[in-house]
Amino acid sequence: MTTQTEFGLREYLAEEGRLLITSPSFDFDSYEVLGEKLVALLSASVVEKQWDADMHSWLIDFEDCRMFLKSEHYSESIWFESLNAEESREEFDYLATLFKRGF
Repeated sequence: MTTQTEFGLREYLAEEGRLLITSPSFDFDSYEVLGEKLVALLSASVVEKQWDADMHSWLIDFEDCRMFLKSEHYSESIWFESLNAEESREEFDYLATLFKRGF
């Protein structure tokens, strides 16, 4: 029996400090609800939100590690981006294992 998950791992680019995830479908207007749900599931907090014509870019705090949660609605892509790949490696490794299991 296969467990259905909302969020999963698409690709982990450890050296670049990027974590690409799979998610339910969304568009520019519906992303806010999806992004807030993802942040809450991670017990993280949003520090700042910014959006452009086709992209949301949120600065979030996850276990005292600041990173960007970005989304682009045309490709329905969501990813985490490190502010400093070296300093956030432990948190990104943990997030990669969490998303690999899916939730």
